Amino acid sequence: MDKKLLSILVCPVSKAPLVFKKESQELVCSASGLAYPIRDGIPVMLESEARLLTVDERLNKTDKLKQ
Repeated sequence: MDKKLLSILVCPVSKAPLVFKKESQELVCSASGLAYPIRDGIPVMLESEARLLTVDERLNKTDKLKQ
């Protein structure tokens, strides 16, 4: 994922910054709890295409912030 592109993309729901998750090829927004897929190198920034983060994913994010 291009760092310059990532720096200007925000979650369309919460307007919060996104984090690129290489292993799942997703852009994750902890504020809205949504993960946007990247298909063929193109971020799909539609709420209808995003998946909800699981409780575990949300908790893991919180735990990492505490460390």
